[in-house]
Amino acid sequence: MSTSTTASAERPHSPEFDAVRAAAERAAAAAPGVRAAGGAAIDAALRTAAGLLRDRAPRLLAANADDVAAAEAGGMAPGLLDRLRLTPERLTDMATQLEVLAATPEPPVQREVRTLPSGERVFERRIPVGVIGAVFEARPNVTVDVASQVLKARSAAVLRTGSAALGSAQALVEQVIAPALRGHGIPAAAVALVPTPGHAGAEALVALPDLVPLVVVRGSGEVTRKLSALGATAGTRVLAHADGGGVLYLDASADPDLAARLIVEGTDRLGVCNRLNLLLIDRPGYERLWPIAERALVERGITPSLPPHGHRLGHEWALDSGSEAHVTVATVDGPAEAAATAARETSGLAATVCATDEAAATAFVDAYTGTGVFWNTTTRLLDGYKLLGLPETGINVDRTPGPRGPVTYVDLALRQFVVLPPAS
Repeated sequence: MSTSTTASAERPHSPEFDAVRAAAERAAAAAPGVRAAGGAAIDAALRTAAGLLRDRAPRLLAANADDVAAAEAGGMAPGLLDRLRLTPERLTDMATQLEVLAATPEPPVQREVRTLPSGERVFERRIPVGVIGAVFEARPNVTVDVASQVLKARSAAVLRTGSAALGSAQALVEQVIAPALRGHGIPAAAVALVPTPGHAGAEALVALPDLVPLVVVRGSGEVTRKLSALGATAGTRVLAHADGGGVLYLDASADPDLAARLIVEGTDRLGVCNRLNLLLIDRPGYERLWPIAERALVERGITPSLPPHGHRLGHEWALDSGSEAHVTVATVDGPAEAAATAARETSGLAATVCATDEAAATAFVDAYTGTGVFWNTTTRLLDGYKLLGLPETGINVDRTPGPRGPVTYVDLALRQFVVLPPAS
């Protein structure tokens, strides 16, 4: 008997656990149908889903309005409300991304690696995971992002969201995803939404490796790190998007107008992970650049957190409910120290250097070890759709080998080696 089966047998069966297992079993039963449907059917279903997002927008927006009203009544912070809210424009963007995904050519299922000295041919093949889970909070658009990526990867999905977004997620699954799948001969259960919120459900989803071997986890840092640890104990592979926070380094050579623009562009939405979070200013340029940076922040309604800091430099303001409108400011001595500070003090999500001096910019780019590094452009570009032209399931900032940066359907497959007899 496997460890996961033993753990499941010993676990007290809460309603949340039972709901997750039931959803996982439905998805597992549907997974062979997804694989058998083939790429043409999956892509057609994604295009149909895009049309339904547009056609059924009033119903979807009404369901989301109920979620937003309940969240506002419960005192949800503005940054989180922004993530929860759907608008006609956001629905249109979601539909466009589905159409782009449907039109994206897939990588080859199989590629030849080499011929062995004895003549056998070695191939590397991509095969579906089977069932992939996802845990996310108040982000209704993630329902469609993750479901579409998992389907494109020929697997079934089990989705678990928090109570704030559950009504919106149910509407998207029932009004858009399920009918699109049924219309093209794909089991509707291939995208199974856990109908009950609560942390117990999230913990259950990362504890069923026999049914759900891979889980993408997005959310607040502490909860996500806990789920990663629980998944590791159970034997589940967890791709965690726990921490974010973009860094902007203003080199002494920075153009002042560009510096101001990057601050404005980096703070257009305060509840997202790739927003400007930490502003580093080269000490020799501080007197020239800080007044410009301060003015840009104040015009955005953002309070600079100046030294001495009562928090760590990389404190992620997007996750600090009610205090999202802050940016931490610190001085550094040159690009090497800036890059080291950005990597050491933050999650290593993304950092950008603002500089006219190419040598300084190159020094920063070469020294920074995080997931994404930019020169004279905003860290808001660290997004699957903006960078790769594909929706993402999340952004992985692991410092170990494996998918890193925006995770798309290309990353959601298993590698299999196939050895065939010598060519005749």
